[in-house]
Amino acid sequence: MQTKSVCVIGLGYIGLPTAALLANRQYQVHGVDVVQSTVETINEGKIHIVEPDLDTFVRSAVNSGNLVADTKPKASDVFIIAVPTPFHEGYVPNIDYVVSATEAIAPYVEAGNIVILESTSPVGTTEKIAEVLESNGVDISGVHIAHCPERVLPGQIMRELVENDRIVGGLYEEATEAAAAFYKTFVSGKVLLTDARTAEMAKLTENSYRDVNIAFANELSILAEKFGIDVWELIALANRHPRVNILQPGAGVGGHCIAVDPWFIVHAGGEDAKIIRTAREVNTYKTKWVIEKIEDAAKAFEEQEGRSAKVACMGLAFKPNIDDLRESPALYITRRLIDDGIEVLPVEPNLNRSEEFELRDDETAINEADIIVFLVAHDEFKGIRIFGKTVFDFCGVTNH
Repeated sequence: MQTKSVCVIGLGYIGLPTAALLANRQYQVHGVDVVQSTVETINEGKIHIVEPDLDTFVRSAVNSGNLVADTKPKASDVFIIAVPTPFHEGYVPNIDYVVSATEAIAPYVEAGNIVILESTSPVGTTEKIAEVLESNGVDISGVHIAHCPERVLPGQIMRELVENDRIVGGLYEEATEAAAAFYKTFVSGKVLLTDARTAEMAKLTENSYRDVNIAFANELSILAEKFGIDVWELIALANRHPRVNILQPGAGVGGHCIAVDPWFIVHAGGEDAKIIRTAREVNTYKTKWVIEKIEDAAKAFEEQEGRSAKVACMGLAFKPNIDDLRESPALYITRRLIDDGIEVLPVEPNLNRSEEFELRDDETAINEADIIVFLVAHDEFKGIRIFGKTVFDFCGVTNH
């Protein structure tokens, strides 16, 4: 494989780690982001997101000269699109960023290039990339266009980018093989070949499967509370069955993948996506249920004590031990409580600062609060013991 240069569009939670990894594998990497401050931070050898080991990779990549960040693309052998794919109101898929990224690289794409979409996308998005390139004057007959969805876990991205199996699906067989050959230069896991639509659907299927299983746990937690049962003990006992593995409930489901991707299937599948739609609705309802529990407790406190309760919201990220706030139920809960007039003491140990909240450290928040609400099972919260105050543990962190 003679590929030497790579242009990565989008330097967020997937694009930056991928760019840094490739640069440390001696590729010449040109990273592109629309946010000028992000570009400047990276070119200083620093990072704008929290991810273990990423700072070391970026610093090394920039110092070697193999990674340069910019706001505009440049001619390269491989183009990787790693931009957000959110949804419009009503859970309608939004691929505007993918289209914009494709339009941005169009002037630089030529025969022999590989164009890879890594963003998790609705089925048919890779074909849309081909259409956009063609409509922008690119002869795509010699361009290898493929989809390779990322499958990494925040907090372990640098390891999993290399070790995880990857699914590669091109618009035609030669495109699949060209993209797969590229990934085989830095992936130690298996590179599995398919077509673009199957690759797109595979990622949506993986996250929908997880969403359905989390929904079962979240619904179980609601029922257990109604029946006066400790859900954590219940799940631990049920999981002693050799063929049962119930997940842990939480305050909902967050993150850019599991909280979003199932809607791509529901939107396209309509009435045939019954279980997937129901799982999304259950997990969304769990967040509302949590808010009701907290607000009922705050109201009861005020009636009993004659003053408003202070509520410590322990955790804002969408999952433990990261700073990622995308689609976070904990963040949504915190905002809703504040909007509803409750005095909230937000705690997020993985953020140094917040433009939205006055963050507190866990000790200060617990001492000042009347009601302590554990929303995210960060390591910093494990082992905390609280006496004489109302405590809600929606993530099971106090069981550790």
